[in-house]
Amino acid sequence: MRIGFFDSGIGGITVLHQALKYLPNEDYIFYADTLHVPYGEKPKEEVRDYIFRAADFMANQGVKALVIACNTATSIAVDDLRKKYDFPILGIEPAVKPAVQSCKGKRKKVLVLATSLTLKEEKFHNLVKSIDHHDIVESLPLPGLVEFAESFEFREEVVVPYLREKVGALNLEQYGTIVLGCTHFPYFENSVREIFPEKVDIISGSVGTAKNLKRILEARNQMNDGTGDIVYFQSGSKVVDKETLVSYKKLMGRLDELEL
Repeated sequence: MRIGFFDSGIGGITVLHQALKYLPNEDYIFYADTLHVPYGEKPKEEVRDYIFRAADFMANQGVKALVIACNTATSIAVDDLRKKYDFPILGIEPAVKPAVQSCKGKRKKVLVLATSLTLKEEKFHNLVKSIDHHDIVESLPLPGLVEFAESFEFREEVVVPYLREKVGALNLEQYGTIVLGCTHFPYFENSVREIFPEKVDIISGSVGTAKNLKRILEARNQMNDGTGDIVYFQSGSKVVDKETLVSYKKLMGRLDELEL
């Protein structure tokens, strides 16, 4: 049985990339809802419908676990998905807790970069409220990064000016940790580092999700002896086009180069 990974687009590959490090002997299905990407700027109920369609598809593939490798989808639907299906469903959320812990005593703030919908959701606000006892967490929506990623636009000469414009009103020296709160954003870590002070930490929730996935499969005695094979789907259609498969391979290579 394979492990399912789901995202609105290619962002979830950043989480799958981590899972391959911790679980190299598993086989995977990766589902990108390319017909409806991006999720982060769409109405909540519309996005919920897309998520449940994708989850139904993955359930019919017989996955033994499903990773919602999308911060927006996690914030909207992970609790309801867990009520519907009997296999483990893991989500991903902005790494606010480790960010706050790392900034304690430094007199520095945390900046969460994410989509508008993630930052609006009650799940995110409850997360911050439960952890941020000293009012050091701030947030900034960056929908343009999702669009760049889906267009395979990673050139710093394009991305960095966009980032500079978005953070123009902020005092960058006051931040100790930047949280990449969207799975599309790790592709741009180099560009983010370009605009923030050198000592700023940049983190995401991908590693924690991969470790949790391994822990759950071990506890359920569901570890496989696979090869790390990945079958890709786009909105329910299996990807067989060589050009698209090569592009996914290049994304994995980019993450290797970034050492993520």
